[in-house]
Amino acid sequence: MTGTPGTRTGRVRVLIVDDEPALTEVLSVAVTEAGWHPYPAADGQSALRVARGCAPHAVVLDGMLPDLDGIQVLRRLRYENPELPVLMLTARDALEYRIDGLANGADDYVTKPFSLEEVVLRLRGLLRRSGAERTRADDPVRVLGPLVLTARTREVHRDGAPVTLTAKEFDLLSLLMEHPRQVLSKAQILDHVWSSSFDGGGNLVEVYISSLRRKLDRGRAPMIHTVRGLGYAIRPVEDGR
Repeated sequence: MTGTPGTRTGRVRVLIVDDEPALTEVLSVAVTEAGWHPYPAADGQSALRVARGCAPHAVVLDGMLPDLDGIQVLRRLRYENPELPVLMLTARDALEYRIDGLANGADDYVTKPFSLEEVVLRLRGLLRRSGAERTRADDPVRVLGPLVLTARTREVHRDGAPVTLTAKEFDLLSLLMEHPRQVLSKAQILDHVWSSSFDGGGNLVEVYISSLRRKLDRGRAPMIHTVRGLGYAIRPVEDGR
């Protein structure tokens, strides 16, 4: 399970932070089957980076990580988003550990071993109380593979790292991400992003597509593709074509 994001605007995003690959796998499957999208991270630093990129609606956080302590990660997540629901997982079942987690901002606590059904039910309760499941259709975040576009703040991240775009580059990328895998002609792009009567429009589109590729795809698997004679399409990396 790679946790590849879907393309549906507003799909609930759940950050899963655990250094056990097998556990991350089963949690990701359970989250997917619940209708949400999993974003796995194997350590605290990765979790913070992924959280900034995907803007999760909820977090499943292991209390023991190989770099930062789970409580440290919790505090940083809470600092950046005080309203973010966090469900902590831990093998520590002593009362003081549970109190410590809850006192530092965890919304709920599950000790290992646990049932996946319980985790999903507890997550659903947190999401319902936070309003995430009611409002996700209005969520301005678009996700395609490792690429995340946030309309409200006009921010773009790929693999959790910010990508700086001009206003028109952002508008062009937003249009492509509204139509994943669909081939858009130069005329369609020009009409939506500029004006169909704009002089030299075809060349303008080529220039902006080239600029987007430099910023998004350089050194990475390409996402923006030219379909000769037809136009351009954006596809998730796993499409492999």
